[in-house]
This record gives sequence, C-alpha cells and structure tokens, in this order.
Amino acid sequence: MSYDLNDAAPQMAPMGELIPDGTFAKVMMKLRPGGTNGATPMDAGLLKVSPHSDAKMLDCEFTVIDGPFARRKFWQNFTVAGGKLDEKGQSKGWNISKSTFRAMVDSALGLDPNDVSQAAREKRVIGGLKQLDGITFAARIMVESSENPNYRDSNKIANVVLPIEPAHAAIMRGEQIAPEPVNAPPRKAPAQTPAAWSAPAHSGWASTPQAPATPAQPGAPSAAPATPGGAPAWLNS
Repeated sequence: MSYDLNDAAPQMAPMGELIPDGTFAKVMMKLRPGGTNGATPMDAGLLKVSPHSDAKMLDCEFTVIDGPFARRKFWQNFTVAGGKLDEKGQSKGWNISKSTFRAMVDSALGLDPNDVSQAAREKRVIGGLKQLDGITFAARIMVESSENPNYRDSNKIANVVLPIEPAHAAIMRGEQIAPEPVNAPPRKAPAQTPAAWSAPAHSGWASTPQAPATPAQPGAPSAAPATPGGAPAWLNS
C-alpha cells in the first residue's frame, strides 16, 4: 500500500497569519451554537451570552471561498439582543447587526439595496437567524487591532460588498480585486433605503400581502414567529 500525495491541496497558512487588510473575497458564514435560545423556535441554543453584559450574540465563522486566501477562516460575533440601548430603548448592537445581515442577503442574492418591490422585500424576510447559516456573499475584510496585549490582532468583516458596487460581480466570480485597506480614505458609500429591511415581516418566502407593522421589541427579529419550512431559497440560488 502507498499514499500518493501529489494531488494534495497546498498546506494551510501558518496559524494566526492574518488576511491582509482591505482584502476583497467571497466568504461563507457558518453559525456556531452557543447554548442560549434565540427569539424563534429554530434559534433554540443558537446564541451565546456575553461575559461582560446582558448581550446575546451570534457566533459566526467565515471561510474564504476563492482566491489566494481560499479556506482561510476568521471569526466574529454579532449582537442580536441586549447591550447598550439607544434613545428608543432598542439594542444598538442589534440595529448594527440587522443592517449587516440585510446587506449579506442583498449581496448573496444580487439584490439592489434600493429595491423595495414586493418580491425583493419577501427575500429579506427570514424565519430565524439560523437561516443565515451557510450564506455566501462578497465582503471586504479588515484587520482589527487588539487593545489587549494578551490577544493578537484579528480579521473581521469591514463591510459587505453590495451588488450596486462595481467589484461585487467580480468577487462573486472568484476574481482577485485590488485590496482597499480600511485606513485608506473611505469610499463613498452607496445609497441605501432602510425601509425595505425594516418593513413589516411575514412568515416564509410566500408572496402573500404583508400585515401592518407593529413596534419592534429590543433584540427581536423582524420575521414573524412562524417558521417557514426548509432552508430559505437564497441559500441555493
């Protein structure tokens, strides 16, 4: 018996080596259950609790899909409830995370963020955070400096690249794009219409009319408690 190693993939980069600041890449997000229940039945045991506050977070692992950094991983937490509150008593962290999740869906599906048609709005409704597991989208990756000398710097999502940005299509095709470091002069952000993501939510991806909006509770998801069957359509698009 013998082992033919000729077809082995190249070895992984050294542990702890960072993806360069400002790198554009197609990434896939996987969720790592933390043992704490979320707000929907499908999110049972999905969240983890912050050791420093009452915040509940989504623990996410990102894997680069294509290019010179393919198979490289990095990790990031997104607050979905609790933590600091705004003047309306809503979780600041959740509002930020919610905008990021909306951008991920738009990027994954190729949706214009300004599209507020019924069809586009329906695609932005999820039955639970669990349905974000496996989503693949275009991203710009940054290096976040650690304020604690006991911890290394780390990679994070700087921003999700949206379909209205010129680089989006090339990134999703796996092409290499010149990096734009985060400490460089910022690009002009594309206009977005928050009304689509904050619009009244309904169960599943069906084309039924939406019900009148009800005030959101801090940390609560936009989708109604009813859980749509199976994975959302955009995971397979």
